[in-house]
Amino acid sequence: MVIDAHAHLNAPEVFYAYKARLQSSGGHHRGDPKIGDEALAASAARNVALLDEVGTTMQLISPRPYQLMPSARPERIAHWWIEANNDLIRRTVDLHPTRFAGMAALPVCAGRPVEEALAELDRIAAMPQFVGVLLNPDPSEGAGTTPPLGSEYWYPLFERLVSYDLPALVHSAGCFNERETYSEHFITEESIAILTVLRSNTLNDFPTLKLIVSHGGGSVPYQIGRWQAERLMPSLGGSADAERFETSLRKLYFDTVLHNPASLRLLLETVGADRCLFGTERPGSGSVADPVTGRQLDDIKPVIDEMPGLSESDKKLVLEGNARKVFTRLP
Repeated sequence: MVIDAHAHLNAPEVFYAYKARLQSSGGHHRGDPKIGDEALAASAARNVALLDEVGTTMQLISPRPYQLMPSARPERIAHWWIEANNDLIRRTVDLHPTRFAGMAALPVCAGRPVEEALAELDRIAAMPQFVGVLLNPDPSEGAGTTPPLGSEYWYPLFERLVSYDLPALVHSAGCFNERETYSEHFITEESIAILTVLRSNTLNDFPTLKLIVSHGGGSVPYQIGRWQAERLMPSLGGSADAERFETSLRKLYFDTVLHNPASLRLLLETVGADRCLFGTERPGSGSVADPVTGRQLDDIKPVIDEMPGLSESDKKLVLEGNARKVFTRLP
């Protein structure tokens, strides 16, 4: 069995007209997305066909992060839109319960207390279709005003996630500054999330918290020497007695959404196969043919199958076993 732990909802195009209506009404009219069963079934069937093309058994689907608009004002627009996305995921899972499981978005909104997202977390936790959540570490969408993920600002949410045993896939949303695109912002925020969490008391205070960092951990595994040195250097607050950075890194999980065999091999060697979950984000930014191999860049299973030095038992961990260990609500 192959479980893809990082993928996003394929919704009918008309669904995004509902987003436009919410924005244009200024939050005064909630309305209804009006997505019929037939239109949703057609979108879900297209996604199942994509899974069959590459031999994926099940995908864990979340909303498309760059579409989530957590910095929208008034913030009820974001709440309504995120709830609509989660409802569509629930319906998609019901159509194909052996092919999909849900990863819900949470309405953590820019400049607002994280507690305001807990009602939606409670709602989706009561639904068996959901096995985890999408956690956006920067609701400000590039404004630089959100407390880092290692801050106690996030503690009420972490406490609730632990109580439900719901893992969180760390994945930022849009970005509205001129310095970086949203794809570049993903890597920035994933890197900051890792470093601030490992620098804080978060994992001591919540030792059973399960955080999966998207896109192979941003830049961190590939700059590990820098962070190892910081842990040891007194002038940077480090100490020779401190826990090794690479040891701390193994308290987190990582997906395989890298689209490059050499990068994926480095990730596996750095954090270990037991901390990596198969993920493709298919269809997404990697859904393009590699001119060298002719294979889609998001067809990642053959890369793992052909990885030199990776044992059969480790391959099984990456492709299924780790997901089953982390997502305890999987059927």
